[in-house]
Amino acid sequence: MWKITGISMISQTLNLAPADKKLYSLRDSIACVESIPLIASSIMSKKIASGAQKIVLDVTVGKGAFMNNIVDAENLANEMIEIGNLANRETVCVLTDMNQPLGYAVGNNLEVIEAINFLKGDMPEDLKQVVLELGSYMMKLSGNGKNIEENKKKLLENIKNGKAYNKFIELIKNQGGDISYIEDVNKFKKSKYIEPVYSKYSGYIQDIDAKEIGKLACDLGAGRIRKEDTIKPEVGIVLNKKVADKVEKNEILGYIHSDDMELLDKAKKRMLEIIKIQDRKIQKLDTIIKVI
Repeated sequence: MWKITGISMISQTLNLAPADKKLYSLRDSIACVESIPLIASSIMSKKIASGAQKIVLDVTVGKGAFMNNIVDAENLANEMIEIGNLANRETVCVLTDMNQPLGYAVGNNLEVIEAINFLKGDMPEDLKQVVLELGSYMMKLSGNGKNIEENKKKLLENIKNGKAYNKFIELIKNQGGDISYIEDVNKFKKSKYIEPVYSKYSGYIQDIDAKEIGKLACDLGAGRIRKEDTIKPEVGIVLNKKVADKVEKNEILGYIHSDDMELLDKAKKRMLEIIKIQDRKIQKLDTIIKVI
């Protein structure tokens, strides 16, 4: 029997913003994929059409995002806020860093497992910052707390006391899902090979290019290179380090999850090229860049 959970997860359909798919095709055909007005209209059309009265958007910035720099990200955010104003929808944009992967996991099952563990209290710091920032503004716009820092404390408390996890279980049950996978993440299908990647140097991590890590995961089968490709949910990458972390020679930088030994060997070599290590100590990246 269906019941109200207070959660709605949707994607575009022919009944929701039907012109959006045509706009995407238009962007592709005229080489305007990165057109800010078209991106803004595509994003906001679905939010407005779905009936959202208050809108909080995560605008990612960096190598792994559509917007590679702050200026373009700010322009996109301001464009979406203006569309929100025209439709009488209060809109807030949170600009977040996407130069390196958010969290540690990259890959379908691996990211789901990380999300489940997050709700159980195992929270990567950068992922925690993004979740609390977005959530606190959702609370503010909905009239459930004017103070952002106090809102963050309430959200964190509801993760620690299990309420967030229990709400997720409620959602899965309501969709007819198998909650045993949530209760025991070891039930998720694992890749045939899981091997560590060892650092060749001591030093500090200068860069973990999010776009290149995404391409690497895609090559392993976590995404499609061609439309007819089959996605392998179990493959991907789990990092052990973040930018600015200290690393010793022969320390594990992360793990490759692969079903193909040849792809695994290539991925290990490529991962060592992507993760840049130097002697110079650098400052940790700010995950929350600004709020507009």
